[in-house]
Amino acid sequence: MEKKEKIIAAAIDVFRGKGIEKTKVSDIVKAAGIAQGTFYLYFPSKLSVMPDIASVMVQRTVAEVRERVREEGSFWTRMEELVDVVFRLTEEYRDVLALIYAGLSQTRHITEWETIYAPFYEWMGLFLRQAQNNGEIRSTLNADRTAKLLIGLIESTAEQIYLYDALPEKEKVAFQQRELMDFMRYGLICEESKRA
Repeated sequence: MEKKEKIIAAAIDVFRGKGIEKTKVSDIVKAAGIAQGTFYLYFPSKLSVMPDIASVMVQRTVAEVRERVREEGSFWTRMEELVDVVFRLTEEYRDVLALIYAGLSQTRHITEWETIYAPFYEWMGLFLRQAQNNGEIRSTLNADRTAKLLIGLIESTAEQIYLYDALPEKEKVAFQQRELMDFMRYGLICEESKRA
């Protein structure tokens, strides 16, 4: 593993264990097995690691989406698979996501959010254009802007359940996913399909 990757992996582990406030750079370098000076070659402070942690999480999400959202099938079946992936990852990494939001909001690095999310936005834009070409969603949508809106909506819905609520029951999660799918369907569906 490269030194920078070691630092990022160690930072995730230490932040998860101690929280942002209690974590020191010395804790991160100890966990990474590197010298403190090496840390500062890559990052000027402990919070400056946050964009890289966010990038790791986005890469993990995109990889999981590519693996679990099938190439074939209807747009809506594939959209349900996408929602399932985002909900599952949000549940699994809720503590890391909370750290990222808390860490980025304390620094100027919040401005890097759009760049960090570019690979996910790109995937979603292609997904939407394919659905437009197949007549499954409205052709009048701007796929790139809608991609950002949908990713924000899906993630925000998952975060409401897993970050802000007490651990929910499965029925509540399933209900929220159905409501989300219905909401997206009414916003994206072709006029011709609505009448059918």
